[in-house]
Amino acid sequence: MNRNRVLLAWSSGKDSAWTLQALRSHPDVQVAGLLTTVNEEYDRVAMHAVRRALLEAQAEAAGLPLLVVAIPNPCPNEVYEAKMAQAVREAIAGGISGMAFGDLFLEDVRRYRERQMAGTGLRLLFPLWGRPTAELAADMVAGGLRARLTCVDPRVLDASFAGREFDRRFLSELPPAVDPCGENGEFHTFAWDGPMFRQPVTVRSGPVVERDGFVFADLLPGEPVRAAAS
Repeated sequence: MNRNRVLLAWSSGKDSAWTLQALRSHPDVQVAGLLTTVNEEYDRVAMHAVRRALLEAQAEAAGLPLLVVAIPNPCPNEVYEAKMAQAVREAIAGGISGMAFGDLFLEDVRRYRERQMAGTGLRLLFPLWGRPTAELAADMVAGGLRARLTCVDPRVLDASFAGREFDRRFLSELPPAVDPCGENGEFHTFAWDGPMFRQPVTVRSGPVVERDGFVFADLLPGEPVRAAAS
């Protein structure tokens, strides 16, 4: 069977992880790798502030190669677009025929992606698009996805939510105005376990800091899981 080889835009968060799970249910799609941007000054995933070591552990757990695009801090939009365009050209040269995104409902974001990919010949996939986010968040938790909040916008969500598990209790305690998936930027997550991974990515809590108007809960690599002695 001829399968479309697709790169998944990877933020390290729950939406990316659930998108991977959704893509793997399509027989005509082969996820060939994870494409992400890393702030070259801090060596962390942009906005989610996840350490590269944890990002690499995710890719290993997913059984997929990781394609990292290093961006400066701050990163002017024209620099970002140039670096991403180069990454896309290299991907196409390597046999990639599609790009997948974990966007949920922000029309302006989707239109931006479509404009940037226009003329590349890539097939664009949005597997989670249009799903009611309360239902989607509940499905993620029920489906075994495990994630921690790494960033909170304290203007809309109390700083105490930083570092919490993305679980039923968290969803039940969200203020009504906050999207259950954080699609408006209310919070960002790091997915550490779920059906899309071959093994959990072990993490431990680091310091919580406020920077640039956001509250970040650092995550550190944890001890590897060892099998119990027989």
